[in-house]
Amino acid sequence: MALDETIMSAEQSVFSFSVRDDRVGVITIDVPGEKVNTLKAEFVEQFLAVFEQAQQVSGLKGLVIISGKPDTFIAGADITMIAGCQTQQEATALAEKGQELFDKIASYSLPIVAAIHGACLGGGLEFALACHARICSLDDKTRLGLPEVQLGLLPGSGGTQRLPRLIGVSSALDMILTGRQLKAKQAKRLGVVDDAVPLDILLDVAVQYVKKGVAKRKPLAWSQRLLASALGRPLLFRMVQQKTRAKTHGHYPAPERIIDVIRLGLEKGQKAGLQAESKAFGELAMSSESSALRSLFFATTSLKNETGSSELPAQIRHVGILGGGLMGGGIANVTATRGHLPSRIKDINERGINQALKYTWDMLSKRVSQRRLTSSERSRQMSLLSGTTDYSGFKQADIVVEAVFEDLVLKRKMVAEVEANTKAETIFASNTSSLPIHQIAEIAKRPEQVIGLHYFSPVDKMPLVEVIPHAGTSEKTIATAVALAKKQGKTAIVVGDKAGFYVNRILSPYINEAGYCLVEGEPIEHIDKALVDFGFPIGPINLLDEVGIDVGTKIIPVLVDQLGDRFTPPAILDAVLSDDRKGKKNGRGFYSYATKKSKFWSLRKNSKEADSSIYSLLKVQPVAKMSRPEIAQRCLMLMLNEAVRCLDEGVIRSPRDGDIGAVFGIGFPPFLGGPFRYMDKLGSRHVVETLQRLAQQYGDRFAPCERLIQMAEQDKRFYE
Repeated sequence: MALDETIMSAEQSVFSFSVRDDRVGVITIDVPGEKVNTLKAEFVEQFLAVFEQAQQVSGLKGLVIISGKPDTFIAGADITMIAGCQTQQEATALAEKGQELFDKIASYSLPIVAAIHGACLGGGLEFALACHARICSLDDKTRLGLPEVQLGLLPGSGGTQRLPRLIGVSSALDMILTGRQLKAKQAKRLGVVDDAVPLDILLDVAVQYVKKGVAKRKPLAWSQRLLASALGRPLLFRMVQQKTRAKTHGHYPAPERIIDVIRLGLEKGQKAGLQAESKAFGELAMSSESSALRSLFFATTSLKNETGSSELPAQIRHVGILGGGLMGGGIANVTATRGHLPSRIKDINERGINQALKYTWDMLSKRVSQRRLTSSERSRQMSLLSGTTDYSGFKQADIVVEAVFEDLVLKRKMVAEVEANTKAETIFASNTSSLPIHQIAEIAKRPEQVIGLHYFSPVDKMPLVEVIPHAGTSEKTIATAVALAKKQGKTAIVVGDKAGFYVNRILSPYINEAGYCLVEGEPIEHIDKALVDFGFPIGPINLLDEVGIDVGTKIIPVLVDQLGDRFTPPAILDAVLSDDRKGKKNGRGFYSYATKKSKFWSLRKNSKEADSSIYSLLKVQPVAKMSRPEIAQRCLMLMLNEAVRCLDEGVIRSPRDGDIGAVFGIGFPPFLGGPFRYMDKLGSRHVVETLQRLAQQYGDRFAPCERLIQMAEQDKRFYE
């Protein structure tokens, strides 16, 4: 057999094996017809066949495992395999199959080194952890992590057992419980990989590791050994469990199982840990929480492959941004740092420009201090940003995003100015949260190139963008706006040009109802805790303070005018605004933002508690009369009802878009899958009956919409 001959069985197509002149074998993973490598159960036998071929080669010094894909090692296991499991036992068997394969890799008599470039996630990292050493490229595309918790699962093929032994239990718990992904240097620093090298020498370095034989690893730091010991474990796991429960509020079972399985493996050994891991994987795979989270994963994945239009987008080379405030600065930030697009900021004065530039500088500097970014990378990204007080430089802009005050006259003025100072193909995108796009486009010379792009604050953290075409917007403009949002790292849904669009429209009655509960005397903290207990990241009244009471209520008159009295808020909001309460931004809202001095430590601490003076202002005596589930139901049912109306009116294109918009736009509990998945879980009849009961108690605003009534009569679901 020639040393450079590729050895493959007749049916083999995923793994190929060749032997170099220096007697080092190379196994290349390349799933045919796919952009990335993902692991499937049927690949196990194929890999074992290649393993057998390797064992037959005399004088073999070891193996390097590398990917044939340009930007991916192994992106993880194929999640659709779980959907094919009908029982817990089938899902457990799936995990066991992976464990058996990786055990064979770990126990192989010759050195096996993983040469990692690109995504190495989930089952891909578990594959690499089973190897005797790991080398990764320094390329920015290289990412390593175990993100299974984000799908309501745990690593099921040995990850919960191998990672703690490799990098220490506290570091492993942090990685697995958060699902965070590491860049190459972070992975080396933590000890996940043995070396990180330039891509062009990745294979050569991996081969050298094979030739040297895998050296015995240095023992873990004494602090990690202490935490894994019988003395340190109880304290560590108690602290981790308390922190986890404070975050999950008992809604997500996966983190608890991860903690239990890792602890059991440390106390009873890896074999017992692997058994517990596969059993827990099977149980979690069948849970409603994992099902909902996986549905969101598939929904967002499918959305990433859509343009939102029947046409292809125009190429985007330069972006203009009007306004250097919080929103404008945030949009410029994600355009330059994530989209890697030159961005020109226009503001009425230098102060606004400097404010926008400082916003990005501060964020990048924080990443530099965390060693997640180099100073040169910061300089390179900052070089993409520039500012002007006139329209110089805007002739190059392919799209201009306007982020000025919510004033129709001002926004129309911006349209006219942009059309006069840019090329004929330039798209005008308005970041408006309430003004109809067709009204902004009425004075445009090129209305087909006017569209809405509704970002959410803070722009760098909120993943959603609503793309809002009016009736005359061209398909190419829609596709280009969606493409920009994707470049900025956003999830984009195309929504109808109606009052409130989608997210604000379903959010408004939810917040209004919290206000009605307050008028009835329910304490502010009691109301907010009710919705946090239900699964929202923040309560509705707290949210209003964070957004700004003046901003959060600005859209309500528009909704009342165009959609009816069901959007009428309680009169308290007028009283609150009249008292100059704008929320967190001016330190006066439903909550108090005063700084207190600690009695014991003489340190200044930020306190956040309800401002008791609000009750006298509203002329109510706070007494908790309703249970938290009752409060949550009142607020939530109005949101669900309005979401169905939005679907019926074509404001959203599908239940999928409605679920994504609610989860990513307002923090609807992900473990419920979104409003439409949740209604399917409850059943349309139950939803209608609940709304009818609430309508009898609290008024017509709870009357179920016609589509829900029809669905209840036919016992239909949104996802058939």
